[in-house]
Amino acid sequence: MTRFSLALYQLGLYLLLPLLLLYFYWRSRKDPAYRQRLLERFSLGLKKRGLQPGGIVVHAVSVGETIAATPLIKQLQQQHPTLPLTVTGTTPTGSATISSRFGESVQHCYLPLDYPGSVRRFLDALQPTLLVIVETELWPNLLAACRKRHIPVVVVNARLSARSAKGYRRFSALTRPLLNNISLLLTQDRASARRFQALGFGNTLQVTGNLKFELAIPAQTAQLVTQFSPLLKSRLVWVAASTHAGEDEQLLALYPRLKQRFPQLLLLLVPRHPERFDKVAQLAQAQGYSVWRRSSGQLPGADTEIAVGDSMGELLAWYQLADLVFIGGSLIERGGHNPLEAICFGKAVQSGPHIFNFNEAYRQLQQQQAVVLVADSEQLFASCCQLLSDVSLRQQLGQRAQQFFSRQQGATARTLDAINLLVAGTIMPSQPLAHTSAYQTKQAGNASYWYDPAFFTDIAAEQFQSAWWQQQQAVIGSSSGRNTAYFVQHGGHKLVLRHYYRGGLVGKLLHDQFWLQPVAQSRAMQEYQLLSWMRAQGLAVPRPVAARYQRSGLIYRADLLIELIPDSKDLAAILQQRAMTAEEWQAVGQAIAQMHRLGVYHSDLNCRNIMLDSAGKVWLIDFDKCERREPGQWTEQNLARLLRSFNKERGKLAQFHWQDTDWAALLAGYQQSLSTVAERS
Repeated sequence: MTRFSLALYQLGLYLLLPLLLLYFYWRSRKDPAYRQRLLERFSLGLKKRGLQPGGIVVHAVSVGETIAATPLIKQLQQQHPTLPLTVTGTTPTGSATISSRFGESVQHCYLPLDYPGSVRRFLDALQPTLLVIVETELWPNLLAACRKRHIPVVVVNARLSARSAKGYRRFSALTRPLLNNISLLLTQDRASARRFQALGFGNTLQVTGNLKFELAIPAQTAQLVTQFSPLLKSRLVWVAASTHAGEDEQLLALYPRLKQRFPQLLLLLVPRHPERFDKVAQLAQAQGYSVWRRSSGQLPGADTEIAVGDSMGELLAWYQLADLVFIGGSLIERGGHNPLEAICFGKAVQSGPHIFNFNEAYRQLQQQQAVVLVADSEQLFASCCQLLSDVSLRQQLGQRAQQFFSRQQGATARTLDAINLLVAGTIMPSQPLAHTSAYQTKQAGNASYWYDPAFFTDIAAEQFQSAWWQQQQAVIGSSSGRNTAYFVQHGGHKLVLRHYYRGGLVGKLLHDQFWLQPVAQSRAMQEYQLLSWMRAQGLAVPRPVAARYQRSGLIYRADLLIELIPDSKDLAAILQQRAMTAEEWQAVGQAIAQMHRLGVYHSDLNCRNIMLDSAGKVWLIDFDKCERREPGQWTEQNLARLLRSFNKERGKLAQFHWQDTDWAALLAGYQQSLSTVAERS
C-alpha cells in the first residue's frame, strides 16, 4: 500500500476502535472467552509470557484453518526442531483447537488486531524469521511491517473466489501493493492463481493444491468413535455440520417428516459457532424432541431424536459415525463450508445451493458425481429420502468422493518444499534456482547469533573477533577503508568479518554503540535478511553466513560475516588501472536496474560498492542501512549518488579511466533492462 493509503487505513482503524471493543463485549455476553484475553489482541503483556523469539509463526485464523494446517505444522516441527514454532489464531474456538492438537509443543497467542502498535509489539516479542498465513487473511499493517523488517511472508492454501476477486479489483490501488508484500503465494487451484495474477501479484506464485485434502486425525477422534459406535449401530445418523441461524430451523422442520419414513433416524446438529449451542438445543426442545447434548457428559439414549454436538474438535468423529452428511452454511447465503473432511471418510455428502466459498471443491466433486447439491429444503428432503433408503447408493456416492479425495493428496509436501526453498533462499520468480543462505539462531547470555548451518555447525563469540582468527592463522587480508574489515579462511571458504561502526559526529562519541533495538531490527540482522532475500530474487550480492547482536544496557553492538566475492575488484580500483568496455558498463547498469526493479534502496551506492569479478559478473555490496521501498524518485537519487562518486574519484585521483560516455553506456544498460522486463509483463 502507498503511504497515503496506509495512513487512511490506519485512521479508519482508530475510528473503528470503539465499535471493535463493543463487538468483543457483545460476543463475550454469549462466549466469555472473547473478553478473557482482550489485552492479547493488542499484544499487551506478550513479552512477559516468555515466548521464545526467532522462530516460525503460523497464523491459522480459526478451527478450519488449524485443522487444514496441522500436517504442515507437524512437518515444520520435524524439519526445524531447533526453531520455536508459534501458532496464532483470532477466535477462541481456533485457540482451543490449537491447544488440543498441539499442546505444549508449540507456542500460542492471538494474532493482534492490525493496529501499528499492536503489530510492532507482536513482532518485537516473537521476532519471527518466517510468517506463514493459512488461506487468505491479509492485514495491511502486518504485511507492511514484515516487509520493513525483511521477514518473509508465505500465504499457503490460498483461495480467491470470483466474488472476492471482484471486490479486490474495486480497490486495486490499495490491494495491489498489499499483495506484493507477500514473498510467496501458494494457491489451492489454478483459478485462484489466475485471479491473483490478474490483480497484479508479481512475486513468486505456485499452485500447490489444497491442504484440506490431507487430514490429520487426532487420536481422541478414534477413541470417540469407538465409544459411540455401539450406541449408534442401530440408528440412521444424519449429521448436519457447521449450521447457521436460519438453517437449524429448516432442518428441525424436516425431521418429523423424515422420522415418519425412517423411525430410527437420529439428527445430529453441529452448530458452526459455540455461542449458538444453547439456542439450537432450546429450539429442538421447544418442538418437543428428545434432545441429547454432548456437553452433558452422558451418553445418548435409545429414544434420543435430536443430538447437539456442542463440543469443540470432535466434528471428525461425528463424520465417521454418520450415514449421511449435510454441510451447513449453504441453505442460506453464507457461502457454504468445507466438504472435504466428510468425504475423507467416504461419506455421502449433501449441500445447499450457496457454496461460493468452496466453489472449486464442489465443482470437482460434481464432475465426479460425488456430491448432492439441492436448491432448497424441499429438495433436501427428497435427497434424504432417496439416500437414507438406499445403502448401496450412499456407499457409491461416498466411494467416488473418497477416491477423488485420495487423488488430490500431496499438497502438504508441495507446500513444504516451496517454503523450504524460500527459507533456503533458493526460490526466484521466472528464473532458474540460485542458492543463498538459510540460518539458525542461538542465544548465549546477552548475545544473539544467526548463522548458516552450511558454514557453521555452531557459532561462538570468538568467531566475531579478529584476534581469534589471527590465532588460528586464518586471516588472509584486510580492507584499507575507514573501518577495517578482515578476510578470513574458514572450512574452504573465504569470508569477510565486519564490525559495525557509527558514522558522523555521533560516531566520534559512541563509535560502535547503537541504541537498543529488537534483534531482528539490528543493523547486522537487517543486512543479513536483506542479503538473503536479494539472493533469493537472483541479485548478485554476497552470501551472509553469520551475524551477532550483543546487548549491553541500553545499547548494542553488531557484527556480520559474509562470503568473500572471489577474484573481484571494485570499480574504483579497476578504473585506476584500465578503462572499462561499453559492455561492462551496460552490465553495471543492468545490475542496478535489477536491484531497483525489486524495490531495493541502496543508501550508499557508489563506485566502491560495485564489484566486477574475473568472469565479468557485476556484484553489489555493502547493504548496511539499506531497505526495500515502494517505487519512487529514490531510484533517480540513487543513480545521482553513483554519478557523484565517479566524478569525485576522477577529481582526486591522478589516473582514473572515467568518461562521460561511460555513464551513457551505464544508463543504456539500465534502461534496456527496465524496458525488457516491461515488455515481458
